[in-house]
Amino acid sequence: MKMVHHSGSIQSFKQQKGMNTSKSENVKEPPLKPSRRSLPCLAQSQTHPHSLSKHSSFLQSNRVQPQPQPVSAGASTTTVDVVSERAKVMETLENNLLKLSNTEYSDPFLDIGREKDIYTDDSEHGNYDSRTDQSLLIKSTPTKQKTEPRTKSALKNDMSALATSGLFFKDGKKRIDYILVYKKSSPQIEKRSTFEKNLRAEGLMLEREPAVTNSDIMFVKIHCPWDTLCKYAERMNIRMPFRKKCYYTDWRSKTMGSLQRNMRQLKSWLPRNPMKLDKEALPDLEETDCYTAPFSRARIHHFTINNKDSFFSNSTRSRIVHHMLQRTKYEDGKSKMGINRLLSNGTYEAAFPPHEGSHKSRHPIKTHGAQNHRHLLYERWARWGMWYKYQPLDLIRRYFGEKIGLYFAWLGWYTGMLIPAALVGLFVFLYGLFTMDSSQVSKEICEANNTIMCPMCEKNCTLQKLNESCIYAKVTHLFDNGGTVFFAIFMAIWATVFLEFWKRRRAVLTYDWDLIDWEEEEEELRPQFEAKYSQVERVNPITGKPEPFQPFPDKLSRLMVSVSGIFFMISLVLTAVFAVVVYRLVAMEQFASFQWYFIKKYWQFATSGTGVCINFMIIMSLNVVYEKVAYLLTDLEHPRTDSEWENSFALKMFLFQFVNLNSSIFYIAFFLGRFAGRPGKYNKLFNRWRLEECHPSGCLIDLCLQMGVIMVLKQMWNNFMELGYPLLQNWWSRRKIKKGGQLLEHKISLPQWEKDWNLQPMNLHGLMDEYLEMVLQFGFTTIFVAAFPLAPLLALLNNIIEIRLDAYKFVTQWRRPMPARATDIGIWYGILEGIGVLAVITNAFVIAITSDYIPRFVYAYKYGPCVDQGYRQENYTFNRCLRGYVNSSLSIFDLSELGMGYSGYCRYRDYRAPPWSSTPYEFTLQFWHVLAARLAFIIVFEHLVFGIKSFIAYLIPDMPKDLCDRMRREKYLVQEMMYEAELEHLQRERKKNGKQYHHEWP
Repeated sequence: MKMVHHSGSIQSFKQQKGMNTSKSENVKEPPLKPSRRSLPCLAQSQTHPHSLSKHSSFLQSNRVQPQPQPVSAGASTTTVDVVSERAKVMETLENNLLKLSNTEYSDPFLDIGREKDIYTDDSEHGNYDSRTDQSLLIKSTPTKQKTEPRTKSALKNDMSALATSGLFFKDGKKRIDYILVYKKSSPQIEKRSTFEKNLRAEGLMLEREPAVTNSDIMFVKIHCPWDTLCKYAERMNIRMPFRKKCYYTDWRSKTMGSLQRNMRQLKSWLPRNPMKLDKEALPDLEETDCYTAPFSRARIHHFTINNKDSFFSNSTRSRIVHHMLQRTKYEDGKSKMGINRLLSNGTYEAAFPPHEGSHKSRHPIKTHGAQNHRHLLYERWARWGMWYKYQPLDLIRRYFGEKIGLYFAWLGWYTGMLIPAALVGLFVFLYGLFTMDSSQVSKEICEANNTIMCPMCEKNCTLQKLNESCIYAKVTHLFDNGGTVFFAIFMAIWATVFLEFWKRRRAVLTYDWDLIDWEEEEEELRPQFEAKYSQVERVNPITGKPEPFQPFPDKLSRLMVSVSGIFFMISLVLTAVFAVVVYRLVAMEQFASFQWYFIKKYWQFATSGTGVCINFMIIMSLNVVYEKVAYLLTDLEHPRTDSEWENSFALKMFLFQFVNLNSSIFYIAFFLGRFAGRPGKYNKLFNRWRLEECHPSGCLIDLCLQMGVIMVLKQMWNNFMELGYPLLQNWWSRRKIKKGGQLLEHKISLPQWEKDWNLQPMNLHGLMDEYLEMVLQFGFTTIFVAAFPLAPLLALLNNIIEIRLDAYKFVTQWRRPMPARATDIGIWYGILEGIGVLAVITNAFVIAITSDYIPRFVYAYKYGPCVDQGYRQENYTFNRCLRGYVNSSLSIFDLSELGMGYSGYCRYRDYRAPPWSSTPYEFTLQFWHVLAARLAFIIVFEHLVFGIKSFIAYLIPDMPKDLCDRMRREKYLVQEMMYEAELEHLQRERKKNGKQYHHEWP
């Protein structure tokens, strides 16, 4: 890039940018001459519009009026007005309070909320002042507002209302960043006292307050002052904004051709995408629009600090406090630290960051704006009316953290990618529906009035005609038609495209959310690991400190025991499947002789339907057992850190539930009817029950029924447990509170921290249950999709509901989780890739073995009428070449050999010689041709699809090229900006001290 001089000075640029200045900047100086390394884009930058985070409501109002920010020439000042009327009133109130603090009322009035009581320590209200340090703000004249004079008592009452709202200390100034809850009756008084004393020593401020509804519950409110925030933000290498991004670097926008400009203009005339959220509905989240750098107190003058209270977002403040809580000791000893240990031993009942206020408002959001980010999330994300809108991922990330934001980003991406899969699957289904009556196979089955089928059970089954299976044949054609192979190939490619483009989407999100250079902190050891291996230590190669160590023989032996437990549980699943198979064999005989005519006629459907329902109940029952066993086996392994524990537990739960859900489906797809034998020589289980056969129209209808019922019932149950169960629990908690009569009698409104305490905590596993549900659904959608083309459509409909259910649950039913950071979805991506590989294999086997596609294909090209007539005739169609296929696929058996008093011949599904041949009931040549074609299809299909998948994965880079260029460009710009700011600071210091300075680089 060519470097040029520019006339604008760095000083004028910083005034345009709205950067903070030090005290020495108050003196007016002549502009400095720019250096050779100055960038032309810097003078074109403009400031941020005020966002909701700065003054979204009276609960979040700043203590200082934000300074008006100048804009460069030609730039427009577009500020999104999302502040409620109540917020404006309280903002004006606080400005009046600041004015009164310098008047005759200042001395007594500043003591509001500082009275000592039995719940507050003297040290908690030191000389801290939450008002913004003017030395770190932009030097501009504040806008004066005309307000009517308020009396001292009125302002005092308003400040009391602000303090009792639930987000501030009693003084109405110090924001609550974290809540600890304990019982007064808890015996762990000494540990709690030492822990809180050490927290104060670290710089935190604490304030206790009893619960309104339970006299035994005590809340400890934690506030992190500015100096402590800065110290730990520097230790944690938290990246903070320091300069607005210069988007002129996209040189392609300047060199764009006239055609592209015309297309963009034409696009602007088209109707607006209804799925996009209105820009006026969401605040401008400034950190996504700024260059960032690791925070440093020594270079604090580099960062854009318009207001101390809003510089660190609420989620960042909570993360810093959580970091301190995890590393504060409560007793002497290496491992005697951390809030997690205090929660496990009963010292505290709960620890959580508070919500930012109520999620509902009496005033409509369109006219009065959002009260807080929680209210905004509810209105623009969690409401059912927003089901068709894109998710506000930046706002989700800001409120809940990057880890939860990535989950919803992945869920939204997965749901969006399901749209083409659902459309293609629906097209395949509709193709089967429209061609159902014209199908040659269905016609032959429905017209077979004289074809007698052999009895399908030993005692009570009667002889049936083939045309009685007409309905089954037509339903089978819905799922097993000419589009089945195409759809299986499409879904295998779709799975690869979904994963590859998710990599690109994740790269864009990590860039936008400033996670590119973020590395996970060194995790602390689990207390169980430290207690078990405290006598064996070695030096940690990362920290250089000695820590407990697990010897390899011990680790290997525990891993072997865990693997043995996994295989034992898998064998338990197979035992449950075997029990369902035995039930089907017994029920088959009973339903065939049932008194009701409808059940007796459709005894196979009744057997399959009841078997599926029993199998589903067994699946849900075993899931509870699996979770406890997975806990036991994971604890037995003694993982070193919490992330290792979570990954090990997630892998076990996936293996257990995957086998549990799909074992019966694998049995129906690949084993049902394969080993039943033939009439007169059937194979029997325990020499008593005859093995089950496929229906005359094939086994695919049983597979479709199994998948459809399990998928629908599983999704309904999951949705109830995710939303219905927390709703019932929260309703019961509110009912107990009202039953006490305290709130109704005294008309006391609960503060925010107590409302949060009455909500349900987030799952112990975090997002594991959410990911597990979606990954298992992904398996249903891809693994047996050749047998059930409607699976993507059902998954799409479920996910549209799932997103809003999860959103509603996170915003309204759960306590606010600790905002955690993450750069990807963790172990689940590897599991998804494994499912994609397994899907190719299973679909190849389903098409080759379960469906009748290969037998029909072999008949049409080897034994059908078109073989003699030739394939080049004008009226040749694949459907015409299947004439006689049903008769060719049915073998003949002599009924007199059954010994049941029947005479004549019956037909059964197989390729065997007739009883009058020289080798009766032996496999014919057509059987071997079909078998060879099936094996050849499996090999060709797998190699073809795997080749296409690999080629697509190679073609699609993990990161967009323009993103790579932007990252390299911005890295260069950040270095230049930091260097320019440091040079200007040094030159100003030299001038202040009377030393000479140079206009160019030294």
